[in-house]
Amino acid sequence: MKNVKNRHWFFIDLLCFLAGDLVDSSSLSSTTSLQSIDTAVGNQVVLPCSWKRQLGQAPSPCHIQWTNPADTTVFELRGEEKWQAEEFEGRVEVPMDGLWSGDCSLIIRDVQIGDTGRYESFMVVDGARSKKTRVFIQSVKLSVFDHKNHMSHRPGESLVLDLYTRHSMRVVFQGRNSSEWSDLWMRNDRNSHRLEKHQEKEQLTIKNLQSSDDGTYKVLDEHGLAVSTVQLSVEEKSTPLKFHFSGDQVPTGAAAKHSGSSLLALSVLVASFQILRLV
Repeated sequence: MKNVKNRHWFFIDLLCFLAGDLVDSSSLSSTTSLQSIDTAVGNQVVLPCSWKRQLGQAPSPCHIQWTNPADTTVFELRGEEKWQAEEFEGRVEVPMDGLWSGDCSLIIRDVQIGDTGRYESFMVVDGARSKKTRVFIQSVKLSVFDHKNHMSHRPGESLVLDLYTRHSMRVVFQGRNSSEWSDLWMRNDRNSHRLEKHQEKEQLTIKNLQSSDDGTYKVLDEHGLAVSTVQLSVEEKSTPLKFHFSGDQVPTGAAAKHSGSSLLALSVLVASFQILRLV
């Protein structure tokens, strides 16, 4: 019986040892508060990260890694060497000047709808038997949303559509009383007499608006995801009815009395006409 108990505790100790040895950064991240950041397409965001609490002093060399929940590396920096995922090429960076002082924040420029998701940061340090160990630092949830606008213009005016990002590839249009979407503009299109892409800014101008331009405009990225949606109303704006007096001044004295008498007579005539119609 004593041998059975000893074997029992031996297996418990063994399982605890294995569990402790297998605990990695992903399980630690689930117990850490998740910070959320919301932004719009085309903006720049900073995903916070500070390694000082977990490590105390900087490892040499500094080896920082940012991944997504599938453990796919988004950005990695080891000393002077760096690597970034293809879809983030040229858009992500961890500034070296702040890394040694504890700031391992990831900067993402020109954010896209597809960047939405959770990001986790790790410092890679030397472990036992010269093995590399990943120390979990921070988990951040990033939400990227599209732009939505309502605009109103008169016929003949111009509509300036913000494309927001160089990843905007198409503009599609749906008329007010239509269920069909049609291609209005593609990034490689040449300027026309009505459509003009700004040479430097991410803007598309639609000139000489007509009533048929009334409807919905969508800017789409290379994956067909909406960057922005604009509801446009093209309508004539009514002008209030005004009475104009001849001359530059408001009539006074006898002229004012004559004008008042004329208006009174006109009112009586209108009222009499309405009464005759009822009879």
